[in-house]
Amino acid sequence: MAYLSKRGIHRTLIDYCLETGRLYESRRYHNAVFVGFDQEGTPRYAAIRGTTSTRYMGEAAGSDKRFSFSIPALGNATELHLFESAIDLLSFCTLEHLADRDWRQAHKLSLAGIYRPKTEGEDPTPPAALMQYLQCFPQVNRLVLHLDNDDPGRMAAATIQRLLSPAFLISDEPPKYGKDVNNDLMESRRRRGETSR
Repeated sequence: MAYLSKRGIHRTLIDYCLETGRLYESRRYHNAVFVGFDQEGTPRYAAIRGTTSTRYMGEAAGSDKRFSFSIPALGNATELHLFESAIDLLSFCTLEHLADRDWRQAHKLSLAGIYRPKTEGEDPTPPAALMQYLQCFPQVNRLVLHLDNDDPGRMAAATIQRLLSPAFLISDEPPKYGKDVNNDLMESRRRRGETSR
């Protein structure tokens, strides 16, 4: 909780993730573990994020990337927001919460990183987590991309647009400030003279 609060994540989001089993602290190393579920509510994926200065990032053994960390919308929403990481997803939800908008109004999905072709010349495919989510929520018809402001993030956004247009209405909305949505959140809080709460 201290680590996520320091990253600007609102306590409302932290509590929601703890209460729904989407987040826990590993006993041995005190890492933050972000859990992804299948349609039946079975945990199928776990992203591990170090909470110390070592900056450890990884996935639990046996994780299935198709079921990465997400927050489904309440109701029959048709919009899906995409992020590179769970921290970015929670940062966006915090920005929505701070702006008094309902952060459960649209679907949110972490892609657990971004796609990179394994070999040169390999045809790119959409991220497995995205395709699985669209299969589980066929009513989704609009994608909003919040991928990083770096070369891999911009390339991934362009690839998703190329592969999935015109089947989906796609908006590319990279962070306004800094490299990722968490930088955006931290800068937004700084400009508003806020601290984490």
